[in-house]
Amino acid sequence: MEDKVLRKLFLGFIHIHILHHAKEHPIFGLWMLEELKEHGYSLSAGTLYPILHTMESDGLLLKEEKNVDGKIRKYYRTTDKGNSVLEEAQKKAYELFKEIKD
Repeated sequence: MEDKVLRKLFLGFIHIHILHHAKEHPIFGLWMLEELKEHGYSLSAGTLYPILHTMESDGLLLKEEKNVDGKIRKYYRTTDKGNSVLEEAQKKAYELFKEIKD
């Protein structure tokens, strides 16, 4: 039960991480999996890729396909909508952090 609740909670954090990094520079799935792992999130590709596709469908990310060493790699970057959502999420996260830090 606790794992299920924490997973739902952390899913929002993961979305914010994705938006943050996709705003800084184009990201791709494997890089994002490794980045999230460094922050303590254990995700499979089968979990991350549907998140990326949904965020793209929601207009938060824009996908660009590039040929890298003979393979097509999908890079994602934020859209204007994604940047606005990230900005609002940062404000809310900061307010929450201030409230719960002590």
